[in-house]
Amino acid sequence: MERLIPIINRLQDVFNTVGQGADVIQLPQIVVIGTQSSGKSSVLENLVGKDFLPRGTGIVTRCPLVLQLVHTTEESTGELWGWAEFQHQERKRYEDLTEVREEIRMETEKIAGANKGISTEAIRLRIHSSHVLDLTLVDLPGITKVPVGEQPEDIEQQTYSLCRKYIKNPNSIILAVTPANIDIATSEALKLAKSVDPQGDRTLAVCTKLDLMDRGTDAHDILEGKVIPVKLGIIGVINRSQEDIQNKKSIEEALKFEGSFLKKRYPLLAVKSGTPYLGLKLNKLLMSHIRRCLPDLRARVNSMINKHEMVLNQLGQPITNRGSALLQVLTGFATEYVSTIEGTSKDIETDRLSGGARICYIFHDLFKKTVAKVEPLQGLSKDDVTHAITNAMGPRPALFVPEMAFELLVKRQIRLLLSPSLQCAEKVYEEMKRVMQYCVQHLKEFQRFPSLKEEIVRVVSNFIKQRLPVANSMVEDLIQIELAYINTNHPDFIGGKHAAYESILAFKHQQIREETSKAKLEVATIREEEATAKEEAAVHREGQSRGWSWWPKREKSFHDSSNVDDPPTPQDTEVDNSGDSLYVTQEVDCQLIENLISSYFVIVRKTIQDAVPKAIMHCLVNFVKENLQSELVRLLYKNEVMDQLMTESPEIFRRRKETAEMLEALQKANDILSEIRDIGMDEFF
Repeated sequence: MERLIPIINRLQDVFNTVGQGADVIQLPQIVVIGTQSSGKSSVLENLVGKDFLPRGTGIVTRCPLVLQLVHTTEESTGELWGWAEFQHQERKRYEDLTEVREEIRMETEKIAGANKGISTEAIRLRIHSSHVLDLTLVDLPGITKVPVGEQPEDIEQQTYSLCRKYIKNPNSIILAVTPANIDIATSEALKLAKSVDPQGDRTLAVCTKLDLMDRGTDAHDILEGKVIPVKLGIIGVINRSQEDIQNKKSIEEALKFEGSFLKKRYPLLAVKSGTPYLGLKLNKLLMSHIRRCLPDLRARVNSMINKHEMVLNQLGQPITNRGSALLQVLTGFATEYVSTIEGTSKDIETDRLSGGARICYIFHDLFKKTVAKVEPLQGLSKDDVTHAITNAMGPRPALFVPEMAFELLVKRQIRLLLSPSLQCAEKVYEEMKRVMQYCVQHLKEFQRFPSLKEEIVRVVSNFIKQRLPVANSMVEDLIQIELAYINTNHPDFIGGKHAAYESILAFKHQQIREETSKAKLEVATIREEEATAKEEAAVHREGQSRGWSWWPKREKSFHDSSNVDDPPTPQDTEVDNSGDSLYVTQEVDCQLIENLISSYFVIVRKTIQDAVPKAIMHCLVNFVKENLQSELVRLLYKNEVMDQLMTESPEIFRRRKETAEMLEALQKANDILSEIRDIGMDEFF
């Protein structure tokens, strides 16, 4: 079972080589936390059995120290105590502990600075000795309440955040160090441990400085868990004082003093207290913890391997043949562009119309409705028509409506179709540019080659832009074609005779309606006058019957005649109708021209609705689709610009390098974990 810890150490070393620690896959380890000067470093030195950590006042540990203890046989160490190795100096073996302390001090200043600030970057130290048990521990800076000297104002928050970063790993064992000469109920270490491990399943408490408690007090209740219960237990230890360190008191002597003190003061608890028991307890806890974590560890490693393989595949392989790669990217972009317009792309937008569907919508919805809103007589008044007819007659009155007036007016109306037709071409042009931007954003190759992306956007934008004037010219030609020849022999055209008949018929209907209204008004007027006359006659007769001599005699009224309702004779109604005849002729001619214009404009409008989309597809859409790839190759596939275009983004290069290194580390970790499966768990447990 002891072989599990070296395997975890190997896993940790694998990830350290890529600049990642145990938190990448949450490797099991023991994390030591406590307040400043609580005795954390002394506990670690007691476990090692040697003075290897820097000493001083205030905060000494200012960055995480990942300590791997590797048990070796006495034959391998010989007469030496063992040796130490730093990860940042892999090939150098330290046998002098003074050099180890000095290297830790210098590396701390290099990482955290010369002041009293802290850093999250870790120092990794491995100690090989026959006097240690296999353990992996992390010594963290002590929790500081008040900033001292040049320490930042938020030093307390920094130390808390650093401790939480390590102990929140669910596979870590928390070693909460608390001095016995303070009230354990105020322990910051236990409070912090409980915040991430409320059930206490992975928290072990260490009570230091048992020999420094006030006289008349002891730690029985604390060690027995009566004050604050800790599920994994509370172990009491005795550290060397600063005076002992200055007097060069060895750790061996300190351990002997610890043993005798515990047997004397805590005879019933001495067996489960002291540094030797703490080492055995930690070794057992760590191995049991590793055993429980192995299945999840394997699953996590395999999951991360799959994830990094996908990322590496998305980032692409390093370019070996720039020409081939460039041609492949150009072809891929042209294919994706055409597929998006045709609707056969694998990455179809679902939140809006795009590509060919949007172009179809422009043709058959927007353009069709816009053209349909253009009325045949839009902007054309009666006066315009009348003046056109009159001006076309010249100095001589015409027997028939002049065709020149019709052609002049119908051409004016046909020109109204040019603006919506050009707008249709503009909207299709904008959609084709948007398709280009969409393809550029969704093709992963352009994330790797930003220069190539910019050049493709420039070339394609110019290519589409060059075709827009061609399409506009074709649309204008369609309008000019309609203006060039007014085909009055079109089968759908209403024709002169039919138009004249309808014009006269419409005018007669209008005239009848007007005469009927006039007659009704005249009859109503006559009846009103008749009623008034009768009322006046009745009043006059009443005056005469009363004998009023002064009452005036009534003159005979037209309404007293018996033939009131008789129509007037022709002699009475004879008037000059020459003006009315001229008015009738103008009205009929005007109505005739309007009918002809309406009929012919509808024919042209249908033709334009059908021909403009075809012209735009031919001159713009289809031309770009068919010639895009050749245009890209012609302008970009050149030796003089190939190196520049195929230069990768520094960000992509960095991500690929990091991903490849991490993938390699994960694969090595998987091989290491496979050793346990291949050898068999029985040999480990």
